[in-house]
Amino acid sequence: MYLYHFGLRKLPFSLTPDTELFCSLNGYKEALNTIQFALTTGEAFCHVSGEVGTGKTMLCRWVMNHIDDQRMVAYLPNPILTPKELKLALATELSIRVNKNTSEEQLIPKIQKKLIEINKVKGPVVLIIDEAQTMPDETLEALRLFTNLETETTKLLQIILFSQPELDRKLQQDHLRQLRQRIAFRYQLPSLSRRQIKLYLSHRLNRVAAKQRHFFSSSAYSVIAWASRGIPRLANIIAHKSLMVAFGRNHTHANVLDVLSAMSDTPDTSARLKLYQRIAFAFTFLAFSSSALAYWVLG
Repeated sequence: MYLYHFGLRKLPFSLTPDTELFCSLNGYKEALNTIQFALTTGEAFCHVSGEVGTGKTMLCRWVMNHIDDQRMVAYLPNPILTPKELKLALATELSIRVNKNTSEEQLIPKIQKKLIEINKVKGPVVLIIDEAQTMPDETLEALRLFTNLETETTKLLQIILFSQPELDRKLQQDHLRQLRQRIAFRYQLPSLSRRQIKLYLSHRLNRVAAKQRHFFSSSAYSVIAWASRGIPRLANIIAHKSLMVAFGRNHTHANVLDVLSAMSDTPDTSARLKLYQRIAFAFTFLAFSSSALAYWVLG
């Protein structure tokens, strides 16, 4: 790999959500503020949505690592579950001894009793669900019923949903209106601007670099931002491949040609590469035509 060549201690653009590389851009700050306010005010639900690759899972892990130590966190990363499986999963997260033969009628009292015990010491449990758009409708309804578990003054369970926009569309269904109305706080992660993509990539590089230096030319950053459409995951993929190409060519930093080579090897950016090539050809043709016309007129 290119680690030694560029003086990096680990890969800066791995798709694994490494919270050491978390970049606190404005969109993420606003999402975190929304979550913090919802938890502080005791709301039952908070929902953060975003397109594929916008950093929801990274944000989810960051929240898990930085919630007040006094709070207990339960985490469901793959919520494609039936209502009973959801209850079993939550019971497991709460360290309740159950088995698959435990009936749903037995599960709810056990969960409620455990939540009351935890609430006396640590307050409401925070349940974080990633990829929430994959939950079946009946499981979403079972999730809503969890929020009926409460004392006279506080909820026993606070739920943070991370999802793709499909969940918003799903919640528009009339039979899910009760759940929709209980989600008091929502935030949709935006795509990143060209400036933010440069800050994002530079931040990740500087976090793992032996010393600060230029790893991409300014024009290379611009092309990555344009090719990725402001989606962090795509920017990671293109930047990683660009550094691989630059390493193979023994370059000290990645330039536009290295980025274009990376784009040609990335299915989600190959269409943009073709558009870039057409634009470049058009500008070249216009420049040549203008030069030829000036020569003909002046000559």
